Amino acid sequence: MDPVIEQLRHLLDPDRVLSEPDELIVYESDAVTYHKRRPRAVVFPESREEVAAVVRFLSERGIPFLPRGAGTGLSGGAVPSPESVIIELARMNRILEIDYENQRAVVEPGVINVHLSQAVADAGYFYAPDPSSQTACTIGGNVAENSGGPHCLKYGMTTNHILGLEVVLPDGEIVQLGGDGADALGYDLRGLFIGSEGMFGIATRITVRLLRCPPTVETLLADFMTIEAATHTVSEIIAAGIIPAALEMMDKATIGLVEASIFAAGYPTDAAAVLIIELDGLEPAVVRDVARVIDICRAHGAREVRVAQNETERARFWAGRKGAFGAMGRLSPDLMIQDAVIPRSKLPRVLSQIYRIAEHYGLQVANVFHAGDGNLHPNIPYDGRDPEMLERVKRASREIMELCVREGGSITGEHGVGLDKIDYMPLIFSDADLEAMVRVRRCFDPRGLCNPGKVIPIRRCRAF
Repeated sequence: MDPVIEQLRHLLDPDRVLSEPDELIVYESDAVTYHKRRPRAVVFPESREEVAAVVRFLSERGIPFLPRGAGTGLSGGAVPSPESVIIELARMNRILEIDYENQRAVVEPGVINVHLSQAVADAGYFYAPDPSSQTACTIGGNVAENSGGPHCLKYGMTTNHILGLEVVLPDGEIVQLGGDGADALGYDLRGLFIGSEGMFGIATRITVRLLRCPPTVETLLADFMTIEAATHTVSEIIAAGIIPAALEMMDKATIGLVEASIFAAGYPTDAAAVLIIELDGLEPAVVRDVARVIDICRAHGAREVRVAQNETERARFWAGRKGAFGAMGRLSPDLMIQDAVIPRSKLPRVLSQIYRIAEHYGLQVANVFHAGDGNLHPNIPYDGRDPEMLERVKRASREIMELCVREGGSITGEHGVGLDKIDYMPLIFSDADLEAMVRVRRCFDPRGLCNPGKVIPIRRCRAF
């Protein structure tokens, strides 16, 4: 028996330490199955004290470790390095405090994203960040990745809604970053930690901002017979000074998959693209903007613009959009979900080139994405058991990333870098940039034990 596992079982209950091969296979990848590695063990702490004790034990012995939430990440960020121990935070799932007077809540990292909004809905509040995986992903994982979602166009990313963090550093020390919303003195270490992809430490308590539910919400579905018409409409809506709460796009391939699945939402399957446009706020402003958006859609060739007549129809529109990735499971055993950002004005050209890249490599591609902020999600279905196909997926993915960078974009908008995009970092950062990032990381984790091998291609960095 591995003595490290024996000692971990002494620190925690034996049934909260997994080490058998058939148990560990569940933890060998996140939602991107392209990258797979089995951990040395998986442990399930249930309190910040237990997290700190486990981290301290592993750090003293030089054993690498990483935090994990629901495993819904899309960059390989929660894939363990060899000999790593996964610290699984799913059992730390309590909402510790709800403070409506100050519009904040304190949660543990394993709280499921949507559960927080459900907990405060009756009081007229919600938590704004809403990744498509919000029925499964955890707030701790959202903090690690600085996750977005359809409504980040108006409401911002996770970083805009986190007020403070309690963090276990890689040596086991517990520190507080940020506070409860008041202006803080000193460096913004809270902002630095959010989006650090599990490499700076482990968040054990998270203070989040709650928002009041808008008094009026209207959701529109517009369909177009060309991709170009839909993408030009996106730019025109923003250019008109209208900032929707959400502005999402799905192409014909995605529409067909959704409508053939349990997520069917009534999208027209003969359309080249549909837009889901949501507007919220005070009723007079929403009524005015709905009329303006309908006019813009029609002026740019929308065949039909439907306004959801009730909450049931609105929920149906969104169920199709948020179920799109799941619907793609009908095509193949595996799915490469890419993530890049480009200027909105480049959408028509970049999308047409993405289709050409997929065709060149004999691959299918389905696009569903946050059109309002140019955050693309090209999805490539494939069979991971076919090495030759896997290589084509890898080459196509790199060409898509290079294309987006050439057009003035970035290699990720919300999914993070993790393992999946680590080789693309030199496309946008110089060696000096990468070395600066390593020096920042060393301030938190001098020995490189916390989620090693992610984000920064260390072979290029002298500072590591």
